[in-house]
Parts: sequence; structure tokens; C-alpha cells
Amino acid sequence: MIQILALVALVWWGGQLLRFSRAVRLSLLALLYLAVLLIQLTLPDGAPLREATGGSPATWLILAGVVVLIVGYSGVLRRLRARAQPPEDTIKTEDAPLFSETELNRYARHIVLRELGGQGQKRLKEARVLVIGAGGLGAPALQYLAAAGVGTIGVIDDDTVENGNLQRQVIHTDAAIGTPKVFSAQAAMEAQNPYATVRPYHRRLTAEIAAELFAEYDLILDGTDNFDTRYLVNRAAVARGVPLISGALSQWEGQVSVFDPAEGAPCYECIFPEAPAPGLAPSCSEAGVLGPLPGVIGAMMAVEAIKVITGAGAPLRGQLLIYDAFSGETRKIAMKPRSDCPVCGPQAAVVAPTGATGS
Repeated sequence: MIQILALVALVWWGGQLLRFSRAVRLSLLALLYLAVLLIQLTLPDGAPLREATGGSPATWLILAGVVVLIVGYSGVLRRLRARAQPPEDTIKTEDAPLFSETELNRYARHIVLRELGGQGQKRLKEARVLVIGAGGLGAPALQYLAAAGVGTIGVIDDDTVENGNLQRQVIHTDAAIGTPKVFSAQAAMEAQNPYATVRPYHRRLTAEIAAELFAEYDLILDGTDNFDTRYLVNRAAVARGVPLISGALSQWEGQVSVFDPAEGAPCYECIFPEAPAPGLAPSCSEAGVLGPLPGVIGAMMAVEAIKVITGAGAPLRGQLLIYDAFSGETRKIAMKPRSDCPVCGPQAAVVAPTGATGS
């Protein structure tokens, strides 16, 4: 047995001195192993050569099993590392790496997701997303978009943080009371992820600025709470040809959908051609809202944004998802475009109404 081990060492290190490749040395060791195993299986018990090489084939078979396990384990580790490290061409530009080592570690749980991977994370970093409103729905959406690694995030809202916001708008803190919401949100997002670029717009969204502002982004999230602004956002998004992810809240219930006529889905006005009569759809300040509910719906909006940006999964195009927190039920309603829609129909003439952000 000692002679065999000495011969193994001679083949490995002697071959290295002779500049044999690793593959050649492994092949020689494999031939040596097969020769020893043949001796153990063919020579009778007590034969000197068999005794000199261990005396029993069991030892060599166990050794082979251990080697197979080690090689297999190493192969699994290599595959896992390959999945965690996206292909080089997906994380580098011509001049410099797109992601730092810290970012690769930060987004590792995304990168190992088969449906996202390095290419999906690259798309998130290159994406430009505008969130309308930094209130109940905007707060969680903004937080998760920043955490997910969306490269450029705009947020427009003309409101300031109030004490009554803090029951549900968790991006803001007590110390931020009196601060414009967009700057409070920006500070929280940059503290969470310094690699995200946040563009705050502390102003009212109007028809005069909507077209120019939307031209800078590839995806819009509407977290407002008044119908005038929703119609304004929808018309500007359709005119620009960008998808619109819209959420809404009422007491215990929330809903979310992706309005994207460019992909065959209806626009917001296809489904809600007219605002409800006063009093039929009271705002959260009038009817109240469960504190965690905006977090649930806002997070769903962020999920839909990630799916739209990366192409993963099935975004809620042409579907309205309704979540009833009171009963713990979720349901989906299929929706179709209206041929006579004045915004996205064949004869549409897109004229954006005036409106304002809400929260």
C-alpha cells in the first residue's frame, strides 16, 4: 500500500516537474487505479502482489466512492457560483464594470433567481421609473424599487410630511414632519441604497409638465388618491407609450393593475371612463384605511414594476387584482380595451386634463 502511495506521489509531482498537464497526470493516476483494482479482482487471496497493493478491493472501491463524492460536490459548488456571478457580458460595460462587488453581493438573491439573473439585474439598474406620489402607496413602492436596484427613480409630490401620515407612510419618520415628502423619501431611499439615483420633484403634477417629465422615464407608477390626477397620468402615459402601474386603496381593500395599451392591454380610462359621483369613492382621509394595507398594495406595485422591467413572470396587463384584507381574499378580474376609448382607442385624441398629485 505504501508503495502505491509513493507511486501516486511520483506520478503527480514528478509529472509536474516534467511539465505534464493536469489532465495528463489525472489520466495516469486513473490508469494506475484501474491497474491496482484489476490486480485485486483477478489475483487469488494471499498473492504477494495483491497483498502489496492492499489485499482487498473493498479499500479501493471505497476510495473511488469518496473521490466521486468530492468531485460531485465541487461541481455543485461551481454551478452555484456561476449562477450567483452573472456572465461577464451582462455586468460590464466597455469601459468599466456595471456592478461593483458590493452591488453584486447586495443583489445576489435576485441574480440567483433563474427568471431574473444577471441580465435582469442589469435591466433594473438601467431602468428609469417615475413614481407619482410619495404617500401611502408611493412609500412602499419607492422603498422596494430602491432596494431592488432600480437605477433611476423619480418621485413627484407637492405635499409635506404630516403627523397623520405616519400611521401608514412608513418611508417617513417623526423627525421628517414638515419636510417635503419627496425629500424625506429621497433621504430614506439613498440611506437604504446609495447606488440608486433619486430625482425628487417637489411640485404639483400638471398637464403642462407631464409630457416633458414622462419623456425621461420608461415606466410610471401612480400612487395618487384622486381621479383628476389618475386621468392626467393615464393620458400622459398613453401619449408617451410607457406602461402605467396603478394602485388604489379604500378602507380594507386595495387593487393594482398594469395599464399598457402598447402591449394590447386597456388603459385606465378604458376601465374607468368616468370618475364616480362625489361621496361614492371617498378618499382615505374621509373613509379611513388600514395602516398596513398601503404597504401590501405598494409592494405589489413594485413587484409588477420589476416584472415589467425585466420581462420576468406575467405582469397584470389586462387584469385587475383586488385584495380584501378584511376577509383575507384575493381575486382577479379580466379587462379588455374599449374600441371607443377616447385615450387609447383607434380614434383617440390624447388631451391631458389638468390635475394634481395626491397622497
